[in-house]
Amino acid sequence: MSKFTVKWGILATGGIAETFARDLWPNPECRGVKDIEHKVVAAASSSSAKRAQDFLKEVRGVEGAKAYGSYEELVKDENVDIIYIATPHSHHYQNAMLCLEAGKNVLCEKAFTTNAPQLEALIKKAREKKVFLMEAVWTRYFPLSIYVRDIITSGKIGPVSRTFADLSMHMLPEKTFEDTHRMVNPDLAGGALLDLGIYALTWVFQTLYTTQSDPKPPTVLSTMRKYKLGTDEQTSMLLTFPPTSSRGEAHGIATTGMRTSADPDGKASAGPAIRVQGETGEIQIYHPAFRPTRTKLVLADGTVEDKEWPQPGPGEGSGWKNGFGGTFQPEGEGQGMFWEADECAFALKEGRKEGKYESLEESLVIMKVMDQVREQNGLKYPEKIETLEYPVKL
Repeated sequence: MSKFTVKWGILATGGIAETFARDLWPNPECRGVKDIEHKVVAAASSSSAKRAQDFLKEVRGVEGAKAYGSYEELVKDENVDIIYIATPHSHHYQNAMLCLEAGKNVLCEKAFTTNAPQLEALIKKAREKKVFLMEAVWTRYFPLSIYVRDIITSGKIGPVSRTFADLSMHMLPEKTFEDTHRMVNPDLAGGALLDLGIYALTWVFQTLYTTQSDPKPPTVLSTMRKYKLGTDEQTSMLLTFPPTSSRGEAHGIATTGMRTSADPDGKASAGPAIRVQGETGEIQIYHPAFRPTRTKLVLADGTVEDKEWPQPGPGEGSGWKNGFGGTFQPEGEGQGMFWEADECAFALKEGRKEGKYESLEESLVIMKVMDQVREQNGLKYPEKIETLEYPVKL
């Protein structure tokens, strides 16, 4: 029986794009996925075709892939089934609209857009064009995350009343980043909230919202410490979720920052970065919130279940490595971005137009939460990246 092959186009050629493209190379069977496969058939750089060619040289299994010097050329390639958007947050709306207008399926890096009205416009366009659209919150598709959600819905820890989630990293921005860097630059929608805080919010939402049959949006209280450029370097959020049919009011505490670390010594000595607390126990998830590999289930009856969740891959001897930010995982171990790619493949195979574990509606609710956090703390980005106008040259 032939496998369903998804042909990917990669829009942008930075570090996260390379990590994603590398993760498409291992045979999905190494992670127990047997009826789909991935193929990178094109990549585009906004600077030059040579930059796209150089990018493809760093990725395995892309023989014959086309290199384009503009995103407009990429979206016209009829051989591309779906486009992965890997530009800064500031550019997502313009880039995604370009792809959707061309009738392309889209997987767009988080945060989806800079604001909720932009995401509403993308959702409307995707439905008008009858194409697939999903936010690339890769963590949602890990077996570890599915396990956590299953524990909650099984009732094993009782009704969940509270989730603490932190993603803070010791970056010291004034020493680490030039003012033009995407992590701090207002023109690129920089700051902790959209880049790191989205992961803390992901854990709050997938434990207090996704797991409910009748979820309701939360109210939001927040505080923020600003960086010298006006973007946020530390943000704390308190989300109050209304009662549902299976539990009472629940609280989500999501924190993020660039001065402290959720794991100072790199050995988990500080404890879990996420705690999901129910009436009869809790689930702990250890740092990093974006790529956790350890959970601990602690029940009131004395049961403790400590589990390791290493990412699969082709294994030692494969000569293949993947990672991000200059740090590689052990030889043959995947980064874990293939899980979200698999979800895209299954959606296209089944004819679905959005992800299974994070609907477009939920992505929009989260985007609205981040809008409220910014409004409460006076964080505004330049009009050119907040606008609904299209096209706008950035």
